[in-house]
Amino acid sequence: MSVREEFDAWAAEGKDRGMEDRHWHTAKHVLARMPVEPGDTVLDLGTGSGYALRALRDTNDAGPCYGLDGSPEMLRNAREYTDDDGIGFLRGDFDALPFATDSIDHVFSMEAFYYASDPPHTLEEIARVLRPGGTAHIAVNYYEENVHSHEWQEFIDIEMTRWSADEYHAAFREAGLAVASQDTIPDREVEIPPADAFPTDEFETREAMVERYRELGTLLTVGLATE
Repeated sequence: MSVREEFDAWAAEGKDRGMEDRHWHTAKHVLARMPVEPGDTVLDLGTGSGYALRALRDTNDAGPCYGLDGSPEMLRNAREYTDDDGIGFLRGDFDALPFATDSIDHVFSMEAFYYASDPPHTLEEIARVLRPGGTAHIAVNYYEENVHSHEWQEFIDIEMTRWSADEYHAAFREAGLAVASQDTIPDREVEIPPADAFPTDEFETREAMVERYRELGTLLTVGLATE
């Protein structure tokens, strides 16, 4: 199954809103770290429902903002969720970003980068479209150190890339992006039941769930365009 087919199905089932709800717990902290100023051009890779751009428009007066996704159905839904003409949605491929060189101030991507068919080239494309001084905030829950995410590949037909934090760091630098920071953002809003409620459908022990949400969380790598 292609990325388009997979996420068209998700959008038709209303899963885009579900992803928005789950991702918002940590995504809002990533967005708060972005040095977006009024009028800055922002690109959201794998925009889904477009929630990140709506937030940046509301809080930072960013714009123009562009949400790129490979799923026409996701984009159709995203357009219905806002009437803000400062946000544009377009279908595109991570490996050939439809933007001019040095045309974007900030790139954001939440839980989407690992779907890229050629991740190193995607980072090269991000470096190409960013203006000097621009930033790329790439956030993922599916990464090597997060052992609780490893089984995700079993439940989706799309091939996913699982890098370690060091591999993200090295790939950013290889693509020409200086790594400004890299850390993990815990999810403190997911409710963790008491120990006597375990095992659950997803976790054998409470300790494992605490590790997943409070200690491992979302890996955020921030790249800086220097040229």
